[in-house]
Amino acid sequence: MKQKYILFALIATITLNLGQAQQNYVVNSIPYVPYQAAANTLNTSDDLHSSIIALPFTFDFYGSQYTSIVISTNGYITFNTGLANTSSQWSFNAAIPTTLITARNAIYGAYHDMYNNFPSSFGSITYGVYGTAPYRKFIVYFNQNPLFSCNTIKSSFQMVLHETSNLIDVILVDKQSCPTWNSGNTVTGIMNTTGTMGLTPPGRNTGNWTAFQESWRFSRPGYYSNYMYVVCDPNNDGIGEYNTATIQNDLFAVSPNTVQLFATQADASTQSNPISGPVYTSLSNPQVIYAVFNGQIKSVILNAVDCTQDFDLDTVPTDLEDANNDGNLNNDDTDGDGIPNYLDNDDDGDFILTSVEYVFIRSTTTASLDTDNDGTPNYLDNDDDGDGVLTYLEDYNGNGNPADDDTNANGAPDYLESGVALGLTQNQTQLFSIYPNPVDHVLTIQNDHAATLESVMIYNSNGVLVKQWTDSTSLTSIPVSDLAAGLYLVQVKTSAGTQALKFIKR
Repeated sequence: MKQKYILFALIATITLNLGQAQQNYVVNSIPYVPYQAAANTLNTSDDLHSSIIALPFTFDFYGSQYTSIVISTNGYITFNTGLANTSSQWSFNAAIPTTLITARNAIYGAYHDMYNNFPSSFGSITYGVYGTAPYRKFIVYFNQNPLFSCNTIKSSFQMVLHETSNLIDVILVDKQSCPTWNSGNTVTGIMNTTGTMGLTPPGRNTGNWTAFQESWRFSRPGYYSNYMYVVCDPNNDGIGEYNTATIQNDLFAVSPNTVQLFATQADASTQSNPISGPVYTSLSNPQVIYAVFNGQIKSVILNAVDCTQDFDLDTVPTDLEDANNDGNLNNDDTDGDGIPNYLDNDDDGDFILTSVEYVFIRSTTTASLDTDNDGTPNYLDNDDDGDGVLTYLEDYNGNGNPADDDTNANGAPDYLESGVALGLTQNQTQLFSIYPNPVDHVLTIQNDHAATLESVMIYNSNGVLVKQWTDSTSLTSIPVSDLAAGLYLVQVKTSAGTQALKFIKR
């Protein structure tokens, strides 16, 4: 299908919330999945910035739009095209953010002094495009590049720019260290153009460190103020049909009938000529309409996509990733990581790739595997065996992959065995219950056995501890209003044992 994707200009023009644009990057660990792509080879000299390289799509970085980059042979890319064909700083010892690093407005894959004196037999630096618009990925791949002064020691890593979502991934395939040169200093992260703002993964700021098969994602939750509605386009004609009730419910569930839709911003401003009817047929692709509700005007981007494309390559057909069956692919985010399921290769955030978990019970059935029989298939369930321990937390050997943990050596991974839950006391009877579920403001713990509460901990879908109480003898009401919407696990330790239950924060 021939798409006319002008989405990026629209986003740049109408949807940036610049009040928070500079401050809301976050970084999270993601499953290790290196990319392979048709690649162009970068031929350049040691300690040098490349010529200007055109991006295949517009990319938003710290609130500015870019269409080209420059690659440094020392392991980073910068949007400062004025550095093209100039020397690249190789010696540094300051932690970011800092003004002491000259290459700012940059994404540091693994910025350290490497020896890339091309042409030579030393490694390679390549770049290319992966996937299909509007969800392509631009990949820069440093493969087996030797470190200066330690030529037999080599580093491999990737930097990935995501179209439309403006996500940034850094994949550390095998990052080595040369501690005898420049103190082995390396940094992975991002920094703005002035050096006043920057972010690194834990333990990956400037210093002497090594890393093997790590992946980190930089994103900006809530950065865009628009609402997006993505539907399948079965006719491949660029025209989509959109349920107005879905838009109204998503924007203002408290009183959806008060949400009015308008074809133009002028009509929205005067609240004249509202869109009527249960279904709106778009006039172009993408198209922007406007919603008026609760005293505000919000842009609504309508986008029809070719659902024969598996945009996230997770083997789940795109049209089946509408988990809530409301017709909008963009509001299904099972793990609450800000990435819709149809663009997410780990839909439940449990560090087991969806392509691994999306299997069927038998070849003659369409029922997806549901190990704990809780009604949620494994690829959407972050506790696959129902033992109260998030699959993510059953990575007992600490290598970031729960699939290779088999502590009882019976051939089955621990995350699929309810009898293995290290660190938790297994109980045949339920120690406590929680309500309401889903919850908006306060989660209540019902102490079913009058046991003494010793601690209460809440983990998000990525296994990160977000709340805890260690003096909880009389704690029965848990405030959760400040939690983002998504799936959580509450773990309660009592005098009778420990138990964990899942709940959804709306």
